[in-house]
Amino acid sequence: MADENPPIATQDQLAELLEGRSDDEINQFVGAMGTDEILGQIFSAMEERFQADKAAGQSAVIQWDITTPDKTHSFSVTIADGTCKVAAGAADSPRLTLGLALPDFMRFISGKLDGMQAFMSGKLKLGGDMMFAQQMQAWFAA
Repeated sequence: MADENPPIATQDQLAELLEGRSDDEINQFVGAMGTDEILGQIFSAMEERFQADKAAGQSAVIQWDITTPDKTHSFSVTIADGTCKVAAGAADSPRLTLGLALPDFMRFISGKLDGMQAFMSGKLKLGGDMMFAQQMQAWFAA
């Protein structure tokens, strides 16, 4: 049986899929493909796109809270010893927590929503070390 929902391989492909879609359309689209599946693919890609050289000497636990119409999906990203490990679920004591609604998260990771603009407009909620949020953006390849 052919895979009806192939993985989204690039940031550009994701941006193309989101182009012109409303929040409701993005929620429906991701829900139809399987929210856990899509978020799992995205966070796995973070591990692959982690640039250890840019995070040299850093260690941190970052929690992402992605809100969908039915619940909040949490993921923890642990940076330590030049590695990046992602796990589903909330972290015990994250250095930084980022919260976004699913449509805004999808736009953010596709490059269609600027992090600073998202924060200033209230779409991105930050908790913890806010200066660290700016620093960690450079740790992941586009």
